[in-house]
Amino acid sequence: MKLTRRNFLAWAGLGAVGAVACEGFGIRHGELDIQSSVRLPEDLVRGNDNWYASLCRTCPSCEGIVIRVMEGRAKMIQGNPFYPTNQGKIHARCESGLQALYHPDRISSPMRRTGPRASAEFSAISWQPNAMDALRTALQERGRSSVMITEPLRGHMALLVDRFSTAIGAEHLGFEAIDNNTYRAAVKNVFGQDSMPDFDLDNAAFILSFGADFLSTWVSPTRYLRGYGEFRQGDNRDRGMFYQIDSRFSMTAAAADKWLPVRPGWEGHLAMSLAQVIIEENLAAPGVNVGSLTGGDAQALNNFRPETIAPMAGLTAEMTGGDPVEFLKNLARSFAASRPSIAIGGGSAGASSNGLFNLEAIYALNFLVGSVGEEGGVKFNPGSPWDDVPSTSKVGGLEDWARITEQIRSGETKLLLLHGTDPIHGLPDSLQLRDAIIQADDLMVISFSPFLDDTSALADLILPDRVSLEDWGDDITEPGPGYQMIGFQQPVVNPLGDLDPLSFPDVLLTVAQELGKESQLPWANFKSMLREGSDALFELNRGSIEASSAEEFWNNLLKRGGWWDEQSTGPKSVQAPAGLLKTIAGKASSPDFSGIGMDADSFYLVPFSHNTLLDGYNGHLPWLQAAPDPLSTVTWQTWVELNDKTAEQLDVKEGDILRIESSKDSIRAVVYPTPAAPPDVISVPFGQGRQYGSDYATDRPGKESSNVMDILETTRVKDTGSLAWAGTRVRVSKTGESVSISKLEGDVRAIEIGLTPAEDIIKTIAPENA
Repeated sequence: MKLTRRNFLAWAGLGAVGAVACEGFGIRHGELDIQSSVRLPEDLVRGNDNWYASLCRTCPSCEGIVIRVMEGRAKMIQGNPFYPTNQGKIHARCESGLQALYHPDRISSPMRRTGPRASAEFSAISWQPNAMDALRTALQERGRSSVMITEPLRGHMALLVDRFSTAIGAEHLGFEAIDNNTYRAAVKNVFGQDSMPDFDLDNAAFILSFGADFLSTWVSPTRYLRGYGEFRQGDNRDRGMFYQIDSRFSMTAAAADKWLPVRPGWEGHLAMSLAQVIIEENLAAPGVNVGSLTGGDAQALNNFRPETIAPMAGLTAEMTGGDPVEFLKNLARSFAASRPSIAIGGGSAGASSNGLFNLEAIYALNFLVGSVGEEGGVKFNPGSPWDDVPSTSKVGGLEDWARITEQIRSGETKLLLLHGTDPIHGLPDSLQLRDAIIQADDLMVISFSPFLDDTSALADLILPDRVSLEDWGDDITEPGPGYQMIGFQQPVVNPLGDLDPLSFPDVLLTVAQELGKESQLPWANFKSMLREGSDALFELNRGSIEASSAEEFWNNLLKRGGWWDEQSTGPKSVQAPAGLLKTIAGKASSPDFSGIGMDADSFYLVPFSHNTLLDGYNGHLPWLQAAPDPLSTVTWQTWVELNDKTAEQLDVKEGDILRIESSKDSIRAVVYPTPAAPPDVISVPFGQGRQYGSDYATDRPGKESSNVMDILETTRVKDTGSLAWAGTRVRVSKTGESVSISKLEGDVRAIEIGLTPAEDIIKTIAPENA
């Protein structure tokens, strides 16, 4: 019988594990002396255990992990101590990979829609021949009018999907609900780099962060948490100073020495004000060509004097502990004097209509203090060690999704292919993507999701992918540690007997062969593609893996969990574009809050990524639903953070349900009053409010699960087209309903600085005696 990729695909379902165990893990030396075999728990699972190095796929940053496997079952996930970016540390999200593997709501086999679209009525079909034939026919008939939407991809998966899309004539777009396109554009405009930089927090003396919740959810929090630990208590050094300028009291703000609650959208003006002080008082680092940065115009930043900017940014004497103008001047002086110092911007600072201006202004500060390319500052990452393998992910912005929605509505797009993404949940409801899909009679939707979600519920065909612990993969870490680095993922277990998923990349390679596209996609399977990449690394004859043959190199690569080369670094120094600060000053604009307007009874809405659910990507995993928020300790529910005084004015208390209304729609959320919320700001986490899928992710009585995306204005960031998700104003109203808020902090809550616990108790219990 001729060996075809379809034959291979069928056989691969019988046994896919080809993993190579790593060394150095297991029972610690001396542990049996402490707890003898006689006294071990009766329910202990006996047997030999193996540890396998791989990658976490519940985190966008793809941390290095090791998985403990006993008797063919994955039992535990912990950090890979060899992996450069996390060095044995992991985020809480990583451990939930086990729940994704053993989740009771996994789609067990291919399914075809049997009821009306959005009815979520499906019947099971077989892979061979039904599902594969249906996929091949759809691609033959509709491939040249198709769009493939995936999670952000890097490495060989990105290469495979790009080539497949090109071969069939499809457009490929990566999707992130909270994309980093504005951040990437700022890095490109200020530093001239295509890859995200690394921040050497370990060796910094002063960190100035604007809007980036980098200790919780922004970009690579585990990497930053590890660096932050060194920043605070590294050997032979003083404890660093950290200021967080943010419109919400985030986990990162809670860790700062000083949190400055700025008016949303004014972060860039504050950064330019600091730059103005540094230049006017000649505080720039030695060797910095200030004249080049200002384009020779000494007055270029005069419009950003602290006297002008402080009131515009909403700074008050109460916030700053004195004169706000003098506070800004002293902050500029400290930042310039405490070298090495570093300025970081992201999150909400880049999520208003003027977000690109904000981030460019923030990152330009690094040139003034001489921290670009230096220890304790901004370090740059090199490109891919493979010429044709992408090291950065490409993600569509709101402009792209508006265009795709219109293409679906007009009939131009006839086939939608989805993998690892849920755009209906992750886009503003006012974009009406869901309605466009439901109303498009000639549209076919094919999802490769292993779980039902809001978008796959509209699919005509669901072809369940394997989860990461069952499949091969790799990743070019972004941001990297400042040198070339590749992580490898290997299957450590086979799917359970009642599941029949197939590897997404292997399905693409199989159907490509049947469509006659083998010349563009010549690999027999995805493992072969990865092995080819491993052989190319071996031929480079450098890096962390030592081996005398390509086979030995491959085995050692899998044992270690990846390959890296500390000598292959990014650019050591980068020159600032001539007139950078003058150019940025010319882009300055105030943020646009369209829709409900700036009425006195409205509030700034500042959404934020959930610490474990992120934008909802992990909403189906109960461990992560039950993981308490680091500040409020709320679990399972959608809550709204508002200031204590605001709660008093609205006559609401903890557990009451508020209706939050924009010009687009309204949602419900449970009240969580806190003295740390600015009086004119309310904050709601992303991540909840799914309509379809696992019971763990969808709304049910008492849970109060809402999707804050439903009420966001479709304002775009100027010059990037991304969603300005921090650019919405809302009104709130009482519903008259209350629930028990699901939290772990009990009755003891945060108090205002300046009040003793006894005074706060008096104020709470008997306000007339306070």
